[in-house]
Amino acid sequence: MNDLTQILSAIEQGDPLASEQLLPLVYDELRTLAATHLARERPGQTLQATALVHEAYLRLIDPSSPIEWDGRGHFFKAAAEAMRRILVDRYRRKCRLRHGGDHQRLDFEVAIDSIASPGPDLAALDDALNALAQHDPTSVEVVKLRYFVGLTIVEIAQVLEIAPRTVDRHWAYARAWLHHKLSEE
Repeated sequence: MNDLTQILSAIEQGDPLASEQLLPLVYDELRTLAATHLARERPGQTLQATALVHEAYLRLIDPSSPIEWDGRGHFFKAAAEAMRRILVDRYRRKCRLRHGGDHQRLDFEVAIDSIASPGPDLAALDDALNALAQHDPTSVEVVKLRYFVGLTIVEIAQVLEIAPRTVDRHWAYARAWLHHKLSEE
């Protein structure tokens, strides 16, 4: 067992010091992945990669709802899902009328630079991912790990314990399926 698996096992058993050991072990990797994802967000995004990592980490290591960890792959899948939930929830909150959802904020640079394209509609993407999960949950896992966490095809293959070529096929299928589904709306 590697260090991460041992620490996750200790957290599962209720060791309070284990969660303190986990963050330094995975922080840099999660921070890099969060920064990669946030770089693809719409201009004016106020959430920083550090805050996203910390919020996701707190959700993962919540003592009130312990998770039975099944190794490194399970941890990063859960991290991808936590980051996805955080980003979708923040997006939906910002779209509500009481939070200025009917107003559009523009930075001076963004107003000048008409070439910049807006990021995806996260609420529609979330709905499409839920629909895709009904018939192809593996492709949804690949999308979460690739899009929301920023892992490479090889890293996803290691996390999901499948061949990189299989991950590549799921990624291609999911992109085509999501493009079709999102362009319908």
